[in-house]
Amino acid sequence: MFKIRTLAAFALSICLLAALGCSSEPKKEEAKTEAPAPAAEVKKDEAKPLTIGLILVGPYNDKGYSQAQYEGCKYVEAKMGAKLVYLDKVNPADRPGLTIPQVADDLIEKGADLIIAGSDDMKDGILEAAAQHPDKTFVHVSGDAVWTGKAPANLGNLFAKMEYSKMMAGFTAAMTTQTGKIGVVGPLVNEETRRLMSAAYLGAAYAWTEVRGKDLKDLSFNVKWIGFWFNIPGVTSDPTQVAGSLIDAGYDVLISGIDTPEAVTVAKQRAAAGKNVWALPYDFEKACEGQGNVCLGVPYFNWGPGFLRIAKQVADGSYKPGFEWDGPYWANYNDPDLSPVGFARGEGMTEGTRDALDTFIAKLGSGEVNLFTGPLNYQDGTPFLNEGETATDKQIWYMHQLLQGMEGLSSAE
Repeated sequence: MFKIRTLAAFALSICLLAALGCSSEPKKEEAKTEAPAPAAEVKKDEAKPLTIGLILVGPYNDKGYSQAQYEGCKYVEAKMGAKLVYLDKVNPADRPGLTIPQVADDLIEKGADLIIAGSDDMKDGILEAAAQHPDKTFVHVSGDAVWTGKAPANLGNLFAKMEYSKMMAGFTAAMTTQTGKIGVVGPLVNEETRRLMSAAYLGAAYAWTEVRGKDLKDLSFNVKWIGFWFNIPGVTSDPTQVAGSLIDAGYDVLISGIDTPEAVTVAKQRAAAGKNVWALPYDFEKACEGQGNVCLGVPYFNWGPGFLRIAKQVADGSYKPGFEWDGPYWANYNDPDLSPVGFARGEGMTEGTRDALDTFIAKLGSGEVNLFTGPLNYQDGTPFLNEGETATDKQIWYMHQLLQGMEGLSSAE
């Protein structure tokens, strides 16, 4: 995992920020451990609107993870009249030497009351920034500092249970594949990505065996990691090449785990050349737009409801930072105002798969099907869940390996 380290003096970094600029344009299922409220509270009758400072790891318009967060904050702007200031592309390649505390300083200088850090790799920097500004409220999207007791009193964690949407992606892939080979273009290896890739595998295994009636040993599910959330030339593996190599090896459905849409782009190119291939991009609800019949669907984050809930609480002084892992709104999985995750169906999904997926979603929502139920083993054969054991949130969050039956590395080498 990449860490952003200080390589330049503070004054030079401020100059860099000035040159790059920050723009003001362009109920839940949770496990929560509460911490004390921030030192300073915003009074209800204060006229000044809340200003949100957003730190994005990638471009705000990446058609993926960062754009989903950006649009989540625009949702808050529209719903409560808040103001957004942000800096995108905060990563070692695009902004070498720039630290998260420096970005937080700049956003606070621009009036931010609530700072949202959008990526797991920002976890050390946002802890430092929060400690430096005890009168401001910080939220780390992903991360577990509250759960582990490392968070200062003014920092909370927020994430959404994407595992369910990833199960739907795996289910759809297994319903579609003609070769029995599903390839995954994965980002970097950590606890988050292990649990998400494992969830996709469980969804695929369920569709393959329970719906299609096939033997699990005839299903290949192969994860290829590129080394970061998106391509950094000369540092990561090229996701375009990774996607192409999987297709060349007979994997006819690609599931993306990275922030950007290379998997579906490559699939579309290969389909135009006569290959029977499909793909499922990730993160952003509209990622299938313009991709045609190769796009089966997209598991996506809907950050608006969670961001709005926290922003309102910060504005009225009631926010108590905790660990919040928001679950789906099962009554309408794609409700833009209530569900923190969704699954948008693509043009390539057949009617039969749509019907089967609807049934699968209903069973997940009712609890009739819980795929995180044992027996399940890790790749090395050690137990993850014993016979009949249902995983707790912490067991899912802290998965040590990929699951048995999956191909690919469980740790970085």
